[in-house]
Amino acid sequence: MTLIRTPLALAAAGAALLLGACATPSPEKRAATPVAAPAVVAAAVAPAAAPAPAAQAAATAESGVATVDLAASRAASAAKALAAKAQPYVYFDFDSDVIRSEFTGSIDAHARQLLALPQKRLRIEGHTDERGGREYNLALGQRRAESVARSLQLLGVPDARLEVVSFGAERPKAEGSNESAWAQNRRAALRSDGAERLAQATLPR
Repeated sequence: MTLIRTPLALAAAGAALLLGACATPSPEKRAATPVAAPAVVAAAVAPAAAPAPAAQAAATAESGVATVDLAASRAASAAKALAAKAQPYVYFDFDSDVIRSEFTGSIDAHARQLLALPQKRLRIEGHTDERGGREYNLALGQRRAESVARSLQLLGVPDARLEVVSFGAERPKAEGSNESAWAQNRRAALRSDGAERLAQATLPR
């Protein structure tokens, strides 16, 4: 009986080992387990596309924030600064029609405004203080007004858009018989459309 049981036991043990080997996966099969594709990972970390201009405009409209026209803003600022330089008066020394250097910037600003606004005309009025005879003062006021007009013409303003007139001492700016009043009355007044200065306007770029 002993000789019969030994081969059967060995056969059973061999079958058990064979079944165990079939159940355990080989190293090659374990290494073949699939992983996430690189394209999927790249897509997960890719940055979001920028919104289209139409979408940006819609978002701006929804937020209620208006866009700023920087070019128009700069042009308006330049026009305002130019208007501030275009003073309504040019003052003269006693018995003189020579334009003082401190007023050349104002005359230049008037010229630039006139060239930018073709519909505008400028009236230049010459004035004097009370000293001197009437005829002399009228002639002196005329020379002062013409001196300003010539400066504007040299800067490109057509003569047809300028009007020159003299009032002599008949329309004083300041009352009094002292140097303070006389200094204010020795002047040329620059008027446009009934005003003593050009209307402020936005200049073209």
